[in-house]
Amino acid sequence: QVHLAESGGGLVQTGGSLRLSCVGSGSVVSTTTMAWYRQAPGKQREFVARIRSSGTTSYADSVKGRFTISRDGVKVVLQMNSLKPEDTAVYYCSSDGTFWGQGTQVTVSE
Repeated sequence: QVHLAESGGGLVQTGGSLRLSCVGSGSVVSTTTMAWYRQAPGKQREFVARIRSSGTTSYADSVKGRFTISRDGVKVVLQMNSLKPEDTAVYYCSSDGTFWGQGTQVTVSE
């Protein structure tokens, strides 16, 4: 059974930074495509960033140049810089779009 656990969310002012981590069980982080998604109140869950087992990364246009996804051992990290109020959401990590963590809240104040 795959287990994913996110952490690092919080409240930050516009322009600030946060670093989200997702720890995965076993070798899931290094052997599957790991991704971050987010869901704002009243909106559908949307793709944010992914990193394939090869190391190839991709980003949503809305976060390109501000967010960076990386792997560090058994965890996948999302470094978020230059945060905007529209980045406010619950952030989820996913393995292969099949397994999901419980989410971590990110709130960006004006």
